[in-house]
Amino acid sequence: MSLQKVLQNLRTLKRWQIPNPHLHPKAKIADTIINTVLNPLVSVSDPIAPSIPITVLSNLSPSLVHLILSDPHINTPKCLDFFNFLLLNQSLITFKIGVETHLTLVCRLVKERHFEDAEKLLVLVPKIETLRCPFAVVASYFENHNVPSKFASKIFNLLLKALSDNGKFQEALEIFMYMRLNAIEINERTCTVHLIKLLKCGQITLALVFFYQMIESGIQVSVFSLTVMVDGLCKSGEIKKARELVEEMLSKGVKPNIITCNTLVDACAKRWNFDEMNNILALMSREQVDLNADTYNFLVDGFLSSGKIDDAERLILEMYVKGFKVDIHLYNLMIKGYCRLGSMERALSLFRQMVEKDICPNVDTYSVLVKGLCDVGQVNAEKELVDKMVGQGVELDGSMFNTLIACYFKNGMIEEAVIILALMEKRGFVTDMSVYELLIDGLLKLDRSEEAISWLTPLIKRGVSRQKLATIPLVDYLRNSASEKLVHKHNEK
Repeated sequence: MSLQKVLQNLRTLKRWQIPNPHLHPKAKIADTIINTVLNPLVSVSDPIAPSIPITVLSNLSPSLVHLILSDPHINTPKCLDFFNFLLLNQSLITFKIGVETHLTLVCRLVKERHFEDAEKLLVLVPKIETLRCPFAVVASYFENHNVPSKFASKIFNLLLKALSDNGKFQEALEIFMYMRLNAIEINERTCTVHLIKLLKCGQITLALVFFYQMIESGIQVSVFSLTVMVDGLCKSGEIKKARELVEEMLSKGVKPNIITCNTLVDACAKRWNFDEMNNILALMSREQVDLNADTYNFLVDGFLSSGKIDDAERLILEMYVKGFKVDIHLYNLMIKGYCRLGSMERALSLFRQMVEKDICPNVDTYSVLVKGLCDVGQVNAEKELVDKMVGQGVELDGSMFNTLIACYFKNGMIEEAVIILALMEKRGFVTDMSVYELLIDGLLKLDRSEEAISWLTPLIKRGVSRQKLATIPLVDYLRNSASEKLVHKHNEK
């Protein structure tokens, strides 16, 4: 439809929609159209009113929409509302909103630094049915409209991010290659965000290809981007390749920082890859990247979990020499390692050492030591340790209670087990049903049947099923006892 016909339809709007009197004369028509479309008429009793917005929409054309959206005198948020309304009501207009219309508004939003709104629109561009090659259409638009290079760069970077966020990784790579070939400035931060997205989706190979494309394009690759790539390779088990990438980047002037190196060290420690770990530590020494507390934590953890206790202890001594604070976590790991090997003398020696250094043992420290002493049958030493623990105000937790009960049962100390279980219940801890079964069985063996029967009450209160109760030795005992009483009564008669 012609603009004259649209104007003719708008003449009836004067009593409802009055354009802003301060607008440029050329913008008043556009403002009237937007007001008509966005603001439903209040006077619905007038039979003409409801049909006017529909009439205006049906008379719109692509060129008229383009004129409205590109008019600098119209408020940009208002243009965006108008455009979104058209998108949601495609059935009311006689044409499909094309790529050029999208890009007209995108350019305007970017110029006015509405980057978030621009990115939302760019997400829609690759979804347009007629669009086969997004970068080609966008490029053609910029060439035909003489878009300044700084705006073109911003829009292409936004489009790259939008494609990445929507999992269109191949299209994102094509956009990147087009930007590179046409000397469009590429934002390193946008590339790093794309790298993170690729790695998050498990696209390790594509991420590595993209990373090398970043290098070849002349982008100043930061150590942050390098660390992102190293982390992705390490998580996929490619530690050697990650270390080789770091060494390759050194030749290009990108030096790894402590976070990059710690990523490598942590990966080696978790996989017990000590040969590669030595290479990384040598690299750190060569590049003068000093080990920090996190590095030592990763190393000690790796050595302890693999049974290399002496190496772990050597590192802790090294930490003291270098002035690092050795926290309770590391001591607990060391003590746990010795307990696992049954070396209780060394575990207790380390325990005394940490106390001498004013490092207060916590419940985890005591739990590990108590379990270790119980496992080797040193019950008296375990009792002394528990008394010391309670004397220092460290409360027993549920795990500790269970450890003590199991220890006493194992060593035939039923009386002590009963005391601990009673204390456990008093403090509100709930133990496993198997502990009650052990206790009842132990009491029966000591001919303390009445006491054994009393421990059925907590089980019944907990709602233990009849089927489960039937498996407890006490039930058979009671059944046999009842049978014996009946036989005795029968014989008396």
